[in-house]
Amino acid sequence: MILTTRKLRWGILGCAGIAINSVIPGIQQSQTGEVAAIASRNLEKSQEAAAKLGIPQAYGSYEELLADDTIEAVYIPLPNHLHLEWTIRAAEAGKHILCEKPLALNAAEAQRMADACGQAGVHLAEAFMYRHHPRYEQIRQIIQSGKIGELRALHGVFTFNNAADHANIRYKRDMGGGSLYDVGCYPISAARLILGEEPVAATVHALLSPEHDNVDMMASGVLEFSKGMAVTFTCGMWADFRNTLEILGTSGRIEVPNAFVGDPNFYVITADGRQEEQPEKLNQYALQADVFARTVWNEVDSAFPVSDAVLNMKVLDACLKSAYEKVRVEL
Repeated sequence: MILTTRKLRWGILGCAGIAINSVIPGIQQSQTGEVAAIASRNLEKSQEAAAKLGIPQAYGSYEELLADDTIEAVYIPLPNHLHLEWTIRAAEAGKHILCEKPLALNAAEAQRMADACGQAGVHLAEAFMYRHHPRYEQIRQIIQSGKIGELRALHGVFTFNNAADHANIRYKRDMGGGSLYDVGCYPISAARLILGEEPVAATVHALLSPEHDNVDMMASGVLEFSKGMAVTFTCGMWADFRNTLEILGTSGRIEVPNAFVGDPNFYVITADGRQEEQPEKLNQYALQADVFARTVWNEVDSAFPVSDAVLNMKVLDACLKSAYEKVRVEL
């Protein structure tokens, strides 16, 4: 297959930190993308970001950017409760959409977004950048080779401590705040990716903090899969930083010290010893942009269709229901 060398023209709806610090530089470092415009409801803010990042056009409203016919795709880093509205509005404007995780506030919203994009004939993808690094395919191949035996358990952790910032949108429940939405979605999606199936039930215990609008500041859960396989995870916004993954087999295990952000090295431990794997250090955000563009151009099939995002939201729905109602939830 001959890959094109053209550039997909991106517009950015918002000046969130994830956009400024990670996604925009990733698109700019990609083979396929150029960031042509950025919008904010505060024109000075978008102009400042544009000057800092070398973006040619700044807009003082999201509507103005969507009306720009030269923009082919948009990235949405807005607060979670705005994903539905602006994804649908972008689709109606004929833009392809990369939306920050989690895709929506629930699976029903995610399905509405998927349907709107399908009707408009535009591509919609959820921004889980870590999945695009080739090390995860390498990990899956190691598992499939039988090197660590039959899988018995998987444990994922993603925590950080930002609890002192009480004004943060992560601590606004009606805006989609909470650790399950913010970081719990990572080990959940990783488990589904690695196991290649959906869980049948979820049980989650959470620390609900009144001083943080009663969002789940910490959550620990069990996802039940087939054949007695269990996935356990811990996520939180009021604990020491970690982002790890352990995959346990009958005759070995795989340890990923930086499962979602950071150094890509991981370890395979068997009776033969502890072997360090050293995948190439690649910009996961640039890889994400390239896969997105080549999917838009029909050069590759989407590795993660929007149906996957809907399924991930179904698991998050079950986890949140379990956490707040203190029950086991079947999917």
